[in-house]
Amino acid sequence: MNSKSSQKIFNIKNKTIVLTGSAGRIGEHFAHVLSSNGANVILVDIQNTKNKKLENTLKKLYKTKPVSLNVDISDELQVKTLVNTVLKKFKTIDVLINNAHFISREHPNRDVNFENYPLELWDSMVNQNLRSLFLCSKEIGKIMLKQKKGVIVNISSIYGIKGADQRIYGKSRLNSPSPYAATKGGLVNFTKYLASYWHGKNIRVNTLTLGGVYDSKLHTNKDFVKKYSSKTILGRMAQKSDFDGALLFLSSDASSYVTGTNLIVDGGWTAW
Repeated sequence: MNSKSSQKIFNIKNKTIVLTGSAGRIGEHFAHVLSSNGANVILVDIQNTKNKKLENTLKKLYKTKPVSLNVDISDELQVKTLVNTVLKKFKTIDVLINNAHFISREHPNRDVNFENYPLELWDSMVNQNLRSLFLCSKEIGKIMLKQKKGVIVNISSIYGIKGADQRIYGKSRLNSPSPYAATKGGLVNFTKYLASYWHGKNIRVNTLTLGGVYDSKLHTNKDFVKKYSSKTILGRMAQKSDFDGALLFLSSDASSYVTGTNLIVDGGWTAW
């Protein structure tokens, strides 16, 4: 295959891509990756000020047509309004990337042991993470059925398929709580359900599972970083850019024969 053909199958220029959680650490990076490759990205987040700033930055840098929308995606009416807004402007929704997730780092009891974990925090995280996944997939899936085509990429974590190794965290406060594992694990099988449910409808649904991403502001505990890195085959935590190729692969025609799968990009964390 020549380079021209490769460029064609990875092409997402002028595609309308809905990206939830766009103002977050990973979401913002994904927005740049997609926009730099010519996509018109619908930036969906409740962090309105940050999201609007991202919209303006993308317009200036890439000359695309990003749109920032302040939407609570756990609210059914707001999700329906989101869909109508996008269709009115772009007529189509080519790709949905379910990237948003809620994890409370501010709750006073988020670090208590599992036996005393607060029910209200469990309910809040499960409701936010799974409810929003369901609503966005449902409402945008309706549009993809009418279009007779579409792609959904669900963003998960290694802790959706493996148990968190409690030994490496110590008092770092970096470990994700039980509802995070439950919702990310649920997302992986929800992907398989949707892919099989929409068989023959030309809607592909896949999971992109991410390993731990290094953040100099968040990961100030050097002992944790060392222990985490030692558990990966490649000997380091991920950089955001390590996911770029996988994201483009799953969002484009390069993955035209891929559905119902879980693409794991974790430096080998789950391989041993």
